[in-house]
Amino acid sequence: MDIKALRYFHQVASTGSFTAAAQQLGVAQPAVSMAVRKLEDELGLRLFHRQDRQVQLTDEGRRLLPHAERILKALLDAEREMEELKGLGTGEVRVGIPSMLGSYHFPPILMAFRHRYPNLNLSVIEGGTWELQQMLEAGDLDLAVIASEFLPEELEARVFLTEEMLVTVPKDHPFAAQPSVDIQDFFDQELVMFQEGYFHRKVMDRLAREAGREPKVVFQTNLIPLIKSIVRHGFGISTLLRMAVADEPELVSVPFAQPLWLELSIAWRKDSYLSKANSAFVDFLLEAS
Repeated sequence: MDIKALRYFHQVASTGSFTAAAQQLGVAQPAVSMAVRKLEDELGLRLFHRQDRQVQLTDEGRRLLPHAERILKALLDAEREMEELKGLGTGEVRVGIPSMLGSYHFPPILMAFRHRYPNLNLSVIEGGTWELQQMLEAGDLDLAVIASEFLPEELEARVFLTEEMLVTVPKDHPFAAQPSVDIQDFFDQELVMFQEGYFHRKVMDRLAREAGREPKVVFQTNLIPLIKSIVRHGFGISTLLRMAVADEPELVSVPFAQPLWLELSIAWRKDSYLSKANSAFVDFLLEAS
């Protein structure tokens, strides 16, 4: 089975189009069509339904796709490991970070890492816990920050941060004068929350289920400055990590009656080769946090 044909098959399956696959691969569209047709002839199976420029996997194609993904990931891991054995002085780190940490915890760490390892290429992708997990499992990321309680068995991880989630309110809110906030009282309020898929939202949705409550979410946004502005003007309250509200004189942050601690981990696929560049980033993060 030809690796190039398998790569072309995977790209067509991912994009749903021979034309789009060719564009992303940087080759002519007929070359993609011919390679996939040759693969089908070799297997004696039809892998795609081709109708009016619509391309869909057949049942046989769907069975082949996970095998193709595993083979291509293994090939990429092998290429990376062999490059390092040649003693190359460069490498790449692709890490996914949730927006709250990307805004407050990681900037000095990323700059310090770049200073220590100037020859390494560092790519940072912002996203929600679920999105980052999917990208990690698909091989689009090497590392990702994931809340430990949502960590699937397929990932290896190291805890690097434990941070408290605090109820965040304007100075004139009744909660501002309290030493703590009961979870039931919190869910009585109109809430400003992150969108679904972010660890912040997943934690609060879990707490709501445990409390038998339906959150009154009046605003959903992943923009932390906007969350703070909405809370500051009295249009709802929220929860944010302590690091995000440490220097906000117009906001008051109060712990929950049962303190809510969030454990965050740096994660990677168990079945993947962790390159020297990525190992260096993990070690640096654990050292700096």
